[in-house]
Amino acid sequence: MKTNYYITKDGVLRRKENTIYFINKEEKRALPISKIYAIYAYGNLSFTSGVVSYLSRQGVPIHFFNNYGFYEGSLYPRETLVAGDVTIHQAEHHLDANKRLYLAKRFVEGAAQNILKNLRYYCSSNPSIETHIRRIERELPKIEEYNNIPELMGVEGHIRDTYYDAIDKIFPEEFKMGERVKRPPNNKTNTLISFGNSLMYGTVLTEIYNTQLNPTISYLHEPFERRFSLSLDVAEIFKPIIVDRVIFKLVNKKMLDDSHFVGELGDMFLSDAGKKLFLQNYHDRLSTTIKHKGLGREVSYQRLIRLELYKLVKHVLGTHKYKPLVMWW
Repeated sequence: MKTNYYITKDGVLRRKENTIYFINKEEKRALPISKIYAIYAYGNLSFTSGVVSYLSRQGVPIHFFNNYGFYEGSLYPRETLVAGDVTIHQAEHHLDANKRLYLAKRFVEGAAQNILKNLRYYCSSNPSIETHIRRIERELPKIEEYNNIPELMGVEGHIRDTYYDAIDKIFPEEFKMGERVKRPPNNKTNTLISFGNSLMYGTVLTEIYNTQLNPTISYLHEPFERRFSLSLDVAEIFKPIIVDRVIFKLVNKKMLDDSHFVGELGDMFLSDAGKKLFLQNYHDRLSTTIKHKGLGREVSYQRLIRLELYKLVKHVLGTHKYKPLVMWW
């Protein structure tokens, strides 16, 4: 079974026969090619063109992140599954304003519904966030009223601001975030959110690679905003389900201390220990399985992302109208 490999140290990638090795002064770690699903690199990596060529032929993407955990780029293998008819229909749904708006609304709706699921889960122990839940519930019907993408982005931002304000009511004083600050993150919770959201972007991009979808054609985010903007669209649905639940776990179970952060208020990022802790819990979350209502079998959270993309393919081909995943569990 293939798995994700997370590299948090500086080193070199070398190939010997059918195995890739990560090498530095401290270790020589084998990464059997048949077991690599994707590589997430947080250290400075050096590698030969032979390694790049081999990983590309095997369909293994590498995602690169900087010290803050911000996504910097990907080694995206040559696409073998992309299909012309899907690309044409994807473009058609972007160029037609009404079709684009329908999909953009579904991404915002899915994100909002999953945010509400998180807040309702914690409301029993934190009744003070009841007002935040009511505010987001009042915003939901407005999604259908907006007729352009900027207005829709505005309501999406308002919902997230309300959500983050609610999180401040749930978290202990040490982890209160105030406003959302990204570059650089100014406190512990903003650091965790930035790190997790960038990771989510790479995870969704890996899943897009394994479908017929073109990652550069998007609906909520502008295609020129980032090269793989479809990943930003789909990640909106999964951030509350995967990233935020990891953060809730790390904070509420008191798994984090000062040793997991570097810097000071105003400019902060995760230490090596913090990155390893987050990545392990993120990986565990992706691997967790639930019984799928439609399929009647256990599927992992990572598989749910792929299934969401398949739904998008069916929508643009006109075989099934897209509705976003909302947690049923």
